[in-house]
Formats: sequence, C-alpha cells, structure tokens
Amino acid sequence: MVLLRLAHDWCAQHGVRLHAFHVHHGLSPHADDWRAHCERSAAALGIGFDQRRVTIAHDGSGVEAAARKLRYAALGEMCRAHGANLLLTAHHLDDQAETVLLQLLRGSGPAGLSGMDADNLAPGLLGVAGLPMARPLLSQPRAALEAYAAEHGLQWVEDESNQDPRYTRNALRHQVMPALAANFPGFQARLARGAAHVASAQRLLDELAAQDLAACQDGDAIDLACLGSLSADRIDNFMRHLFMVRGLAMPSTAWLNEMVAQLFSAREDAQLKVTHPGCHIRRHRGKLYLTPHLPDLAGMRDPDDIGVLDREGQAFRWQGEASIAFPDYGGVLHFETAQQGFDAAWLRAQTLTIDFRKGGERLKPAANRPSRSLKAHYQALGVPAWERERLPTVSRDLDLLFAAGIGMDCRHWSALGQELIGLRWEVSGS
Repeated sequence: MVLLRLAHDWCAQHGVRLHAFHVHHGLSPHADDWRAHCERSAAALGIGFDQRRVTIAHDGSGVEAAARKLRYAALGEMCRAHGANLLLTAHHLDDQAETVLLQLLRGSGPAGLSGMDADNLAPGLLGVAGLPMARPLLSQPRAALEAYAAEHGLQWVEDESNQDPRYTRNALRHQVMPALAANFPGFQARLARGAAHVASAQRLLDELAAQDLAACQDGDAIDLACLGSLSADRIDNFMRHLFMVRGLAMPSTAWLNEMVAQLFSAREDAQLKVTHPGCHIRRHRGKLYLTPHLPDLAGMRDPDDIGVLDREGQAFRWQGEASIAFPDYGGVLHFETAQQGFDAAWLRAQTLTIDFRKGGERLKPAANRPSRSLKAHYQALGVPAWERERLPTVSRDLDLLFAAGIGMDCRHWSALGQELIGLRWEVSGS
C-alpha cells in the first residue's frame, strides 16, 4: 500500500501511466476480501487494476516456492497484457535481511548470499524478455514503511499465514530476528551491506567464468582438456556459470562435485551420461555436452527386447512426393533432384523400409571409397552415440540405400542422364 501511494504520486507528477496488479493464490479463506481491498484501493486513486488467479499444485516443491513461481509468472503475464515496461515490488530492508539469513542457513554460495537486487531482469521468472523488475523500497526498513502508512492513514491487509511458524521465513521473522534486533540494533542494514559486498564478488566470479567459457567452448561443446587445466574452484565456478547461461536449475554442491569427478575419471571410451532434471551431461572425444531430455521415438527398439529386435521397421512407397514425414522416427525424409542418386522410376517401383540400425549394416558412400560399417562411418564423422541411436536408415529388402547422418549407398545409384533422386533426412524441429 505504501508502494502504491508513492508510485501514484510520482507517476501523477511525471505523467506516467500506472497499473496495480494482484495475484489471488486461493490459499486463504480471506483471499477474495484481499483482492477486493486491492481493487478498491486502486480505484480510489484512479489507477487501473488487474488480477490473476493461480492454483498451487502440491508437487513436493513446497507451497512457498510454488506460489512464488506462479505469482511472478502471473505478474509477467499482466505486464505483457497491459504493455507495462517496468514492474515494481515492495520488498524492503527487513525482507532483504530475511533473504540473506535464509540463504546462509541453506548453505548457499555467493549468488544466494547476494540477496535481492534493487533491479534486475528475470525473464525466466516473469516470462517476459527485457522486462526489468525494480524494488525501490529495498533500502527502507519495515518500521519506516509502517510510519509512512500511519502518517498517511493507509489501510493494509495482514496475511494470517505470516504468523505461521511452520514457514521458515516466519520462524526467522518472529523468533530469530527479534533476538538479533535486541542484541545487534540495525543488523538489517549491516546484513544488506554484507550482501552488497558478496554481490560484488559474485560479479567478479561471473566475469571470470565468462572468460573461461569463451576459452573452453568449442561450438556447442566444452573442451575438457581446456577445462581440466583450471583449478578445482574455477571448474566449480565455470560449471555453475554454464548451468546459469543454459537456463538450467542450479545443482547442489555434492551433485556438481560428483559429476565433475566422473567427467575427468571415467575411461576415455566410456559412454558417460549423468542425468540432471533439465539435461544430460555427456562426454565424447574429450568434449563435454549438455543435451536435452528427448522422449523415446516409437520406432526405437529396446536391445533387451528380442521381439522388438525382430521388427522390420515401417514399409512405405515413394510416389513422387518432395518429402514424407515419419513421426515414429523423429523426422522428415526429403527426396530431391540430384546429380548423383537413385533413378526416380526405379525408386517409385520399390517397397522401401525406414528403420533404426540393427547392427552390421554397411554402406559405400562413393565409388572410390570402401564399404564400411555404419558404426565406422559415424565414428569417422564424429557423430556421438546418443545421436546415432536416433538416426534412421532406408533400405530395399536387405539392401541399405541410405543412412541418416552419412548419406546414400553408391552401389544403387543410376547412370547420369536419367532423373536422379537424392535422399536427405531432417530431424523434426531442427
């Protein structure tokens, strides 16, 4: 309510349009009354009002965390709907002190101990790229806001859940912080000052990590020899920065240490895969890859299921189409006019089969090149194992005609002068 009044006065003076947004969490029996109070307060000042209702799912992440995520997403949605280019929240100095203490008790690193920024961009939280979020009251203690509210006769609502000590922040607010205030007057400002020092240190760590990333990055991969030349602390800092820039949830210190140990200790020929909730961490030929979780394709076979291994793939006939989609195999097969390829009339007459590798297939890509196993071709081309398992083949009876990621078998090409067709595989979504 203090922020509403201050923002109203400033915007009226400077001719800036202002909206008030409210999020109805549905957690309190008084939530409807709170929404009505906010709407009346905005109307009394001639301020546009909007609200969103959210439903908190009990998914094990905790009510506070789930509510926060949905609340900010709803605020971002309302900003987008009303063309707002700045979001203000009323976090104050006591909130900052609580945040720093909570992060300290959780064993957080510098990023957590930095507390809240006075302003920042949070597209992952708000869902709106380029929308800044500012906390103009962050330097003001709660007591100062209460004094302002009393002086101006402002009415506000107290959430009864703020008194529930089962919530960690409330336990700090009602049991720990009064003791700190009694013994260390003004501790909130000192905690905020300490958080500012930590934030400065974190910015330096981010700069160092960005330099290390530029040095170690090799396309979409990370050169492990380059990464391994860094100290253990810099590797840890690098990995956290990498997860941050890739938009992945920050792992625990124990998980991160175990993952790094596996990266550098596993056998060179090991198909290392460490699973993170947002990706797979893999190693291939001295490179580190972060790959997305992909659903199994319907055409993929379980090597342990003998019945599935006997399946013959998906038969089809080409009737002159420019392309045919094969969703069970994750992509589209293109048929294109080529200088070298299959005779179009011959190809139309064949019953073709698309399938994934069974093992033992061989392909001869050119007259002056030997016939080699698909595995050998993929190894020579540097195609990682996790990509090979999603690349299909096209055959006629027992004759392999095409392997995605490699090309066509030249033994079935036709002579020049005829209408020749080349095959090309495109992964869906690429």
